[in-house]
Amino acid sequence: MILRFSFSHRIPFATKVAGTMSTPKRARAMTTESSTMADAFTRYTDYLNQLNEKRERVVKASRDITMNSKKVIFQVHRLGKNNKEEVLEKAEKDLVAVADQYISRLIKELQGSDFWKLRRAYSPGVQEYIEAATFCRFCRMGTLLHLDEINATLLPLSDPSLEPLQINVLDYLLGLADLTGELMRLAIGRISDGEIEYAQKICKFVRDIYRELTLVVPRMDDSHDMNTKMDTMLQSVIKIENACFSVHVRGSEYMPLHGSNDPNSILLGVPDFET
Repeated sequence: MILRFSFSHRIPFATKVAGTMSTPKRARAMTTESSTMADAFTRYTDYLNQLNEKRERVVKASRDITMNSKKVIFQVHRLGKNNKEEVLEKAEKDLVAVADQYISRLIKELQGSDFWKLRRAYSPGVQEYIEAATFCRFCRMGTLLHLDEINATLLPLSDPSLEPLQINVLDYLLGLADLTGELMRLAIGRISDGEIEYAQKICKFVRDIYRELTLVVPRMDDSHDMNTKMDTMLQSVIKIENACFSVHVRGSEYMPLHGSNDPNSILLGVPDFET
């Protein structure tokens, strides 16, 4: 009797391992949750990129407003006894051009959007424009240009179907604080030309602004920038007061100079003081 045995063919263990490792893995299918998250991050990326691009355009527009508003201020400082109407007429014309050409471009960038998010980008230009506009108004009429009046002039530049850009109170007050520095320079110049009464009028105007702001600033939430400018404003008030006081004292001491018509006299046209 012949016994027959059948042996099954066995694959070595090493061969099995090698075969298993060489088998390509199937790509893991992206779940619905991960796909939604990727889409969300894509939207966030697009939003931030667009916001950064808009910020760059707004900064450029703000710089243009600042530069051209300074030109208006320099024009007003050419003011003298005999050219007031000519100088102010040109300055006001240039101020209108700033609004039509540069403020309008800023408004187109910001209207209809959350423009408060970009306030830090456009605030310097707006402050400079406020400084120029209020400076022209004071030299023309001797009064203060209010925030409502400024916003009213900007309203026609906006699209009626979108939310208009309105200058906020903080930017207005910051621009008003800068105005006092320009008025200080104007007062010193008027004293040099012998217009003492005009310098005293400027002194009273600047003093009133400073006094009113000392009541408002402590109640402001975001007052860091304003506190810094209040210190500068106080220095401007002191300089104007010292200049007016010095003229009064020197006028009292040097009687022959009272009412002098000498073009080189700092007291040109100053009336005599009672002793």
